[in-house]
Amino acid sequence: MNSTDLHYKSPTKQLLLDIQPLAPPTLDNFIVGQNAEALHSLKQALTYAEEARFIYLWGAQGSGKSHLLQACQRIAAQSELPLFIADDTHLLNEEAQIALFDQFNQLRASGGILISSGIAAPTQMSLRDDLATRLAWGLVYQLHPLTDEEKAQALKTHAKERGMKLPDEVVDYCLRYLRRDLPTLMAVLDALDVWSLTEKKPVTVPMLKKLLQLNLET
Repeated sequence: MNSTDLHYKSPTKQLLLDIQPLAPPTLDNFIVGQNAEALHSLKQALTYAEEARFIYLWGAQGSGKSHLLQACQRIAAQSELPLFIADDTHLLNEEAQIALFDQFNQLRASGGILISSGIAAPTQMSLRDDLATRLAWGLVYQLHPLTDEEKAQALKTHAKERGMKLPDEVVDYCLRYLRRDLPTLMAVLDALDVWSLTEKKPVTVPMLKKLLQLNLET
């Protein structure tokens, strides 16, 4: 499901329901789950309160690696931190790996920070030995995807913040039939809330189904 406009046509008007652009990733809107230690270390590193200035995150798609790296990049841009971000290191070719190895050494000498990520631990991705050793030199964390229970709680918390009455059966339907990444789930929830307020009807599973069907038809 794409984050696109949803069009609902009534006999008297055409109602445009926007699935709002996803909120920029921040450390504060990262849903922690089982990743509290990794999040704490990132915050410490970005405030120079942590001696380990090299942090590597790994995990399956959807575990939050890119969210955290982008959030750190935003902080660095606002505070002029000497931070270098390397996402998806498992995709780097030989030349890019050499460049990252050189970047690591420069940051180590200058007091900079390197935050990187990949789909597995550094020594398990067929990287150059010298680069894998450097990436494993600092803190290494496996990020764990949210469980269904944690996603459900996150959706309920988001709904509560919007003043939205969200039945459990709607949450269950979202987790069963929609894309399971949290940003998409929350974007759909926001669109459903707008439609509910506009139509002055409570949020229900049939309303959600209709919203999704209309999106497929546009």
